[in-house]
Amino acid sequence: MPTIHDITARRIANMKDVPYNRGPGPDIITPFEAIEVETVNTISDARRQLQGYRRSVYVAGADDLATQVALVYYNGTDIGVMDAFGKILKRSTR
Repeated sequence: MPTIHDITARRIANMKDVPYNRGPGPDIITPFEAIEVETVNTISDARRQLQGYRRSVYVAGADDLATQVALVYYNGTDIGVMDAFGKILKRSTR
């Protein structure tokens, strides 16, 4: 049974026309973005996963609550935030 994380990651990867990376590193990598999908319990893990990427970096909340937590947690950082459908709510400044 796929998790909400997997469903969200696949949805955004399909939108971006790239594969979903289930291994180490960001879940979704495009030529211009690195995106890490997180649940409310793993929001703080995204910073480590996105470390070292020079392109725009985003945390995508797996659901509405995770998205709201990410907006607060990454406020004042260069990491952007997307909702579970890939809509940018806070732009990455990287």
